[in-house]
Amino acid sequence: MANRTDPSAKTIRGTNPQNLVEKILRLRIYSNIYWKEHCFGLTASTLVDKAMQLTEAGGTYGGTKKPTKFICLALKLLQIQPEKEIIIEFIKNEEYRYVRLLGAFYLRLVGKAVDVYQYLEPLYNDYRRIRLKTDSGYRPSHVDEFVQTLLLEDRCCDIVLPRIPKRCLLENVNMLTRRVSALEDDIDEEALQKEKEKEEKIKKKKKKAAAAKAKPPPPPPPAVTAAAPKPKTADVKDTKDSKQTGTNRNRSRSRSRSRSRSHERDKERDRERRRDRSRSRSKSRRSRSRSRSAGRDQRRSRSRSSSRGRRHHSRTRSRSRSRSRRK
Repeated sequence: MANRTDPSAKTIRGTNPQNLVEKILRLRIYSNIYWKEHCFGLTASTLVDKAMQLTEAGGTYGGTKKPTKFICLALKLLQIQPEKEIIIEFIKNEEYRYVRLLGAFYLRLVGKAVDVYQYLEPLYNDYRRIRLKTDSGYRPSHVDEFVQTLLLEDRCCDIVLPRIPKRCLLENVNMLTRRVSALEDDIDEEALQKEKEKEEKIKKKKKKAAAAKAKPPPPPPPAVTAAAPKPKTADVKDTKDSKQTGTNRNRSRSRSRSRSRSHERDKERDRERRRDRSRSRSKSRRSRSRSRSAGRDQRRSRSRSSSRGRRHHSRTRSRSRSRSRRK
C-alpha cells in the first residue's frame, strides 16, 4: 500500500514514525490530491525536487482544514525515513529556504535533543522571509521565527511536537556547550566603550583635583589703615544727610496727601453711586405702585358697570311681570 511505512524504517519512541502525525490530519493527507498525484513512489532523492518547488510552509488551511504541500512532504519523510546525513544536507541548504525548513521540521520530530539543538540553533542567523499558510490566508514570517517555534513551543504546523529537555539542563550535564550568540561581539564592544568612557571621566576628575591642589593659595588682602577724619568732609556728609532726610520727608508728606485725596474721592464716588441706586429704586417702586393702582381702578370700574347692568335687567323683568298681571 502507498500509505504504509517503509519496512526498513525504525520505530521512533516505540511507535510507527507516521503516528507522530495525528490520525485525523493523517487521513486528510491520504485523501489529498497532492499526496495521491505527487507523493506516490517518492524516494529520498526524488523528494528533494518536490521540496525545491515549495512556495509556502504550514500545516492546514481553510475552513475544511486542507493539508498543505509542506505537511504532505513531511509525512512522506516520516514514511520513507531517509538517512540522517540527507536531513543534515537539507538543513545546510542555504539556497532553498523551504527545503531547510522541511529538514529542520523532520529533525525536530525524529531527532534527539542534542542533535536538535546542535543543528537548529545555527538557523537563528537566517533572517530570510517566508510565507505561512493558515486558516485566514498567508501570514509573513522569517526562518529564525519558525526555528524558534520548533525549539520553544509545543505545537507547530498543527502537529504536537515531542518534548525535549531545556538547554540549560543539557549544559549542566555537559552534553552541550554554552551557546555563543552572534550579537555578543557587539555587546562586548559596547561594554568596552562604556568602560573606557568611565575611565576617561575618572582620569579627568583626578587631574582637575590635582591641579586645584597644586595652585598656591591667594595672597591675603592688604590691611586698611584708618585715616584721620577731615572736618571738611564730615561737614559735607552731614549736609548731604540732612538734604536726603528733608527730601524723604517731603516725599512721604506728598504721598500721604495724595493718598488722603484719593481716599476722599473714592468716598464721594461711593456716595454718588448709592444715591443713584436709591433714586432708581424709588422710581421703580413708584412705577409699580402706579401700575397697581391703575389695575385696581380698572377692576372697580368693571365691577360697577356689571352691578349697574344687573340692576337694570332686574328692573325690566319686574316691569314686564307687572304689566302681564294687569292684563
